[in-house]
Amino acid sequence: MPIKFKPNYTITPKIMKCLMRIESAKEKVFHLPLTATVLSSLRETARLYTTHYSTMIEGNRLDPNQIEVVLKHEGHFPGRERDEHEVKGYYTALTQVEKWAVQGTPITEKMIQTLHALVMANGKINTKPTKYRDGQNVIRDGRTRAIVYMPPEAKDVKGLMSGMITWMNKNIDLPCPVVAGIAHYQFATIHPYYDGNGRTARLLTTLLLHLGGYDLKGLYSLEEYYARNLGAYYEAISIGESHNYYMGRAEADITKWVEYVVEGMAVSFENILKRMKEAKVQGSFDQSALIRKLDPRQRKALQLFQEFETITSHQIGNFFGFKPRTSAALCANWVKSGFLTIVDSSNKGRKYKLSTRYKKLIDHTI
Repeated sequence: MPIKFKPNYTITPKIMKCLMRIESAKEKVFHLPLTATVLSSLRETARLYTTHYSTMIEGNRLDPNQIEVVLKHEGHFPGRERDEHEVKGYYTALTQVEKWAVQGTPITEKMIQTLHALVMANGKINTKPTKYRDGQNVIRDGRTRAIVYMPPEAKDVKGLMSGMITWMNKNIDLPCPVVAGIAHYQFATIHPYYDGNGRTARLLTTLLLHLGGYDLKGLYSLEEYYARNLGAYYEAISIGESHNYYMGRAEADITKWVEYVVEGMAVSFENILKRMKEAKVQGSFDQSALIRKLDPRQRKALQLFQEFETITSHQIGNFFGFKPRTSAALCANWVKSGFLTIVDSSNKGRKYKLSTRYKKLIDHTI
């Protein structure tokens, strides 16, 4: 049975100010001039940084350049095999988050368990959802080894997770950044696994933001903010008079955490504007008006056409995680809307390419 979750917090003037900053940055990013190539480059950089900083928080020693080498299968680093496994797992899980976001899939327990499985699976795609822990775990101080937090007992984990997910899906009237921040806190509080909780909590936050319309073209990295403000991150999330879940943590006032996390979102979103200017997007040929005519799935599909001139519905299905019938119907709709044209019309070998209008986004010509 779900255990009812009712977070204790207050929407303070600081939170309101941060929410206004988030909305302002979101609007500006939406209207910034950009090209498909620059967009793809900035998005991939953000994904690398997200992977780097989220795993760095857990002690990973690989820098962004080394992570890129590992993810492109161009080499490895002896003695750091565990670090390599972590970044592969996180990057794969992040890719799945983006697929779910494009699909608009409501969050379920199975999705969260799958997300954790991917985090722990060394880059393997076909993984079974991870069952919650079946025993007690604790969080210790890395230096003194003293217990700093004792999560709820294993028998309560499933009910607490069900209650958290019910709360997330019902509170659609709350600002999405607030919901995402509270979900992050509650997941870390429940600590449903022996390992990988922090990484999964941060991915859950990203998924909630993307589903709520705060993907900002996939160009930000909240993890970078957390890592650069790690002391504040741990201080904000370590709330309650006792280190025991049942003695203060469950009812703790989490206003301070909500303030921290929405400020991090505001800073991360505003950093997108700086990076786009650094990439000289403002001075490049502006394709933003044409890109804005595309829906999120079509914009993401441009990544495929940067690698392949023609594609099949099977490739679309693999790219988005769709079943064959769904991907075939999607391609048919895209042909009808003028996004794609058919190259080979045979049923078995049917291929598609970008229509002349949208091929400009890849060719950089007009």
